[in-house]
Amino acid sequence: MKKILLSFAALIGISAAAFSQVLPSVQVGLRGGANLSNFSTNNTFSSENTAGYFIGLYSRFGAGGIHAQPEIYVAGKNADLKSADGTEVNEVRFTSIDVPILIGTKIGAAGVGVRLQTGPMVSFVLDKSQSVDQATSKIFKGNFKDQNFAWQFGLGLDIGKLGADLRYELGLSDVAKDGYQDSKMSLYTLGLSYRLF
Repeated sequence: MKKILLSFAALIGISAAAFSQVLPSVQVGLRGGANLSNFSTNNTFSSENTAGYFIGLYSRFGAGGIHAQPEIYVAGKNADLKSADGTEVNEVRFTSIDVPILIGTKIGAAGVGVRLQTGPMVSFVLDKSQSVDQATSKIFKGNFKDQNFAWQFGLGLDIGKLGADLRYELGLSDVAKDGYQDSKMSLYTLGLSYRLF
């Protein structure tokens, strides 16, 4: 009898977990973390990974194990540009509003789940400052565009109201003007989130 009751309880638990993945759900929360930026231009300049930050809001809604996750956050992206011989020629600092719209799936039950996500991201540059060495200011003036596009790929883990994400952001558009082709910025981001409801 005990085995029958335990089997029945397990069946109810599995059914409830599966059913919860089918029901529509909406979540809203806070998200923030750190990023590592990588910037390159025409194979003339390159940059090592330089740390920055991001902080903002996310929402997640979906059903049937598939969800959409639009986000909006303020991000600081930094790059120390170096010439081919390794000499530092420019420090670039971006402040932007980033808006990714991710599509993903979540596998798990009982408040614990693993997420796979991907989707486009548009970045609106609010501020772009740089410290240019006098000797190289004519080589790279850093005239940057106000809007850029990228694509994000991510893996996430949710435990209750807490979440953690590791993402790669592939730059799709040139961030610099004035004929500097292939001047793209790519990032790795590590984020933590807290679900408000």
